[in-house]
Amino acid sequence: MDFDYTIITNNYSIFISGLWITLWIVTFSFLSGSIFGLILCIASLRDSGIFFRAARVYVDFFRTTPEMVLIFWAYFCLPPILGLKMSSIVAGTLALSLVSAAFLAEIFRAGIRAVPKEQFEAGKALAIPTFRLWQKVILPQAVRRMMPAFINYLTELLKNSALLSAIGVHELAFEAYSLGARTFRYVEALTLIAVVYFMIIFPISIYARRIEAKLALKTGN
Repeated sequence: MDFDYTIITNNYSIFISGLWITLWIVTFSFLSGSIFGLILCIASLRDSGIFFRAARVYVDFFRTTPEMVLIFWAYFCLPPILGLKMSSIVAGTLALSLVSAAFLAEIFRAGIRAVPKEQFEAGKALAIPTFRLWQKVILPQAVRRMMPAFINYLTELLKNSALLSAIGVHELAFEAYSLGARTFRYVEALTLIAVVYFMIIFPISIYARRIEAKLALKTGN
């Protein structure tokens, strides 16, 4: 079977549009998930109380439920429950944002927990104000430790965005499937998006590995 490059060149605008939607969904889901995840992390760090228990239930539920199930639920079940109309892109982005919050909350919590307790104790002994202690001492160390996992989750989110094609979101994977169905040339369309995903995700993965290696070198692990 010959590889017909004209399938790609004649339809490149479709792939650009799909890529733009994919990047928009990933960016919004990641940023909103980071904000909500930080709130969940703060609640989880309390180790007791109603907010701690609520945060743990949320994180455990969204980390153990398949993303596809949550996407379908947000698209088919949430609008009737709320009594409103919701487009596929809104429902899909909402589902990915909620999932991202759960995973990022654990990344934040692990990064903060990785900071030695002596750092907290030394700050209190020196009477450093709590805000300054977190700003100047705790968070810089925590961010360095959580950065590899933070970036690795971004690559997972990029891959999971392709699941939204199942509910009709016109992201990159959906456009490739649609073009393949119209032209019966799935090889060209799917090969292209595989290359595009690789070109985006591989450099990010390499960057995460380098950060992790530098961190391991500094900590002596």
